[in-house]
Amino acid sequence: MGDRTADVRPGEIATTLRRLTRTIHDRHDYQPQNSYTAKLLHGDLDYLLKKIGEESTELILAVKDNDHDHIRYEAADLLYHLLVVLERSGVSMADLAGELDARMG
Repeated sequence: MGDRTADVRPGEIATTLRRLTRTIHDRHDYQPQNSYTAKLLHGDLDYLLKKIGEESTELILAVKDNDHDHIRYEAADLLYHLLVVLERSGVSMADLAGELDARMG
């Protein structure tokens, strides 16, 4: 687990996700040595997939511990890595929203 994030305040998830997905998309133009996100986008796919597994496990453990701050922290890590996987796979947020909307009927 990483260090706990200080001074976390409630935010607007739609705005945050739009900013984050735009930032991830823009990292395609960065060199992998200059950006962790670019490294994930252009590097070894197995490394990125292992990160998804690692972050999922850490979130599960945080939930089992019922540790609110740790859950928030690990959920953010998992969501970030998931968004990178989606970007790398060409699945847009609109695609994902469509899938979720279709499931809600």
